[in-house]
Amino acid sequence: MARMIRPFLMLMLALATLLAGGCAALQPRDPLTVTVVGVESLPGEGLELRMLVRLRVQNPNDQPIDYNGVSVEMTVQGRGFATGVSDAGGTVPRFGETVIAVPVSVSALRMAGQVMGFINSSSSSERRGRIVYEMNGKLAGSAFSSVHFKSAGELNLPTAGAAAASD
Repeated sequence: MARMIRPFLMLMLALATLLAGGCAALQPRDPLTVTVVGVESLPGEGLELRMLVRLRVQNPNDQPIDYNGVSVEMTVQGRGFATGVSDAGGTVPRFGETVIAVPVSVSALRMAGQVMGFINSSSSSERRGRIVYEMNGKLAGSAFSSVHFKSAGELNLPTAGAAAASD
């Protein structure tokens, strides 16, 4: 019986050591700041619009972030708009930034739905001329080091009354 307890205790000690090391790698991080800094047109197929979206990723943490893939999902006015993935890899330096290019696709049907939704919401004076967007994404790393990010904002379009008032 004592023979079986000793290997079991050794196994438990080894497992505890591995878990402690794994927990150290899971330190809390400040969230990344991700902004769209450019959009270029890409050739599409059929009923899709393709764009190359350039994202500036800022890392406010004391540790660099290594990544080997990127995924992005964009919503506009609360509706799915564009998605994209890239197998780009690199490092966002500690207290640094990098620009990552991700090709995204928008179906023509989604685009038409967005336009119709915007026209319908424009009848409400509260939301007139306002476009709300959100971007969710992930910088993929190893099994335990993927970093998720979220960015949201609002664009205020000039209104006809404001343009007439400035003349």
